[in-house]
Amino acid sequence: MSVSRHLVDPELLPLLDLIPHVAMSTDTLAQVRERRLPLPATMTGGVDKVERTIAGPPGAADVAITCYGPAGNADALPTILHIHGGGYVAGRAASGEPRHRLLAGTLGCRIVSVDYRLAPETPFPGALLDCHAALDWIFASGADGGHDLTRIGVMGESAGGGLAAALALYARDERTHPLAFVHLTYPMLDDRTGSLVDPHPTAGEFVWTAADNRFSWSSLLGGAPGGDGVSAHAAPARAADLSGLPPLYLATGALDLFIDENLDFARRAARAGVPVELHVYPGAFHGFDLVPGAAVSQRMRDDGAAALARAMAPR
Repeated sequence: MSVSRHLVDPELLPLLDLIPHVAMSTDTLAQVRERRLPLPATMTGGVDKVERTIAGPPGAADVAITCYGPAGNADALPTILHIHGGGYVAGRAASGEPRHRLLAGTLGCRIVSVDYRLAPETPFPGALLDCHAALDWIFASGADGGHDLTRIGVMGESAGGGLAAALALYARDERTHPLAFVHLTYPMLDDRTGSLVDPHPTAGEFVWTAADNRFSWSSLLGGAPGGDGVSAHAAPARAADLSGLPPLYLATGALDLFIDENLDFARRAARAGVPVELHVYPGAFHGFDLVPGAAVSQRMRDDGAAALARAMAPR
């Protein structure tokens, strides 16, 4: 019997029936990777798309990236490094194309989306270093490549949000590149969720469960989650100090498995002096923004786009 279905926004319920839950496991991983979620029609006019292969981390393979920007515009524009979701074990950059085209066209920015290596074939820190290689490429390209280096930020959803937060911590700790903002949507930040942390009584029943979380974190870490010595560059919630991070935008759903870790990360960042904008959407579970006609989903997309516009405004 469901413990939280009565709390779900009624406009979101069709997604639960349209995309039945597939429990994450070694046996189902190939099926999950092949699954294609329903996506809105792709806007093709007014936006250029270029696929590139760039140098990967030292000793690793090259990394594929896809770049979007206003058609025919060679100016140095604010740039978003986007990192896709998929529990660190699935997903691909191409899934974000409809939104990438929309944001590049409406916000007048560039978007670089990275196809990082997936776990368990590549455990931590492979994906993080691939994403940092994409950041290296943006900064090396500079104004000549169409990037305003004073307005470079990172964005991601779910595991992509976890990687975006980890990348911001890594860039801060290693003193590599200055980021202007971090934009996170229901980010996957804490390996202890679903393992050691007391379960939330009504969150995490749909789409992404505690069992899914344990499988994915085990795949990324190469061992059981929740143990000692997990790097904050793998699980950003483990960071003892969040000071010095760029301005943070974080959006999540009240029924998302990640609600507690997301709220705690935002709270700790604010206490560390980081400018924080936090949105929590009632009746919303993980991935709720995939429902195109739901008012709460549109509100989240509008809020996110407005925050990006503010973050990339001229300084």
